[in-house]
Amino acid sequence: MKICRYILKNDPFKQARMGIVLSDEGVVIDPQTVWACDYEREGFARPWDRATRQMPTSLHYLLNHFDDPHDALEESYGLYLFLQKVGDLTLKNGVSVFHKLSEVTLVNPMDRISTYRDFYAHEKHVAAGFKKRNEPIPPAWYEIPAYYKGATEGFIGSGEEILWPSYTDVLDYELELAMIVGRDGKNIKEDEASSHIFGYSVLNDISARDIQKKEMAVRLGPAKGKDFCTILGPVIVTADEFEYQEPNLLMTAKVNDKEWSRGQSGDIHYTWAQMLAHVSKDEWVMPGDVFGSGTVGTGCGLELDKWIQPGDKLELTIEGIGTLTNTVGQKVKG
Repeated sequence: MKICRYILKNDPFKQARMGIVLSDEGVVIDPQTVWACDYEREGFARPWDRATRQMPTSLHYLLNHFDDPHDALEESYGLYLFLQKVGDLTLKNGVSVFHKLSEVTLVNPMDRISTYRDFYAHEKHVAAGFKKRNEPIPPAWYEIPAYYKGATEGFIGSGEEILWPSYTDVLDYELELAMIVGRDGKNIKEDEASSHIFGYSVLNDISARDIQKKEMAVRLGPAKGKDFCTILGPVIVTADEFEYQEPNLLMTAKVNDKEWSRGQSGDIHYTWAQMLAHVSKDEWVMPGDVFGSGTVGTGCGLELDKWIQPGDKLELTIEGIGTLTNTVGQKVKG
């Protein structure tokens, strides 16, 4: 399943709701509205009240309050197919259970992120960075899957403008695969880790390289070099689509329609299972946590000595998931 958060283009209130993308049909179905339509069809007085209890509009709420979020979404999809079969896809007030993709805007699929951890797990990228400093990869990198914790308020979705902060002159993109945690856990064993993975998405970890360089020089961070903007989307593909195996997906990045980056998500030193096991040692991993894989080899301008500029169009694509398309904004005046 492809899970999204959408806004109807003609909605004056710009209310974002959880949806399920049906690419073959070119539509987004609203799982809560599906339930409201069925309850109304069955003659209940307050179909929306019942639908709200059955299916929230928030993915974060679903992940944190339902025993099996994926089954709940599958049940909603099955009900949609039933309503489609009986020809009852619209409530009495005219609200439809689905919308054409052309009628909606897909935004960041996570309405709330519990904790954001970004790893440093692709050896090609790590080696390129240390080579620029004329240093070998430190032995510790091979001992633990290192990561930093980033801010969650700066997340945006595909189609939104990338913030160029007033305090930086060097902006960069980072092509990553994101993993969304679907079930809480502590001291997770590697062979049980797959049951904690809800799905995968495309991640663009925007970086202020000049600020990041200063932060790392004092062996702390990154912080201001990262926290202002991270891009996620356009959908979350649930783990069952990859048969609950860690996927090996083609990853590319284009700048102004020219390919800059190409790599494979499977070309990674640490598995998601190893990352989950490491993070959860004597610590809770929570539903709605987002893990970033770290930049894939060649997946940023720093490696290539090429730099994005205001007005540039960035397209980050991961096979089987989709494309993040964003334009770089003008530098904010300080």
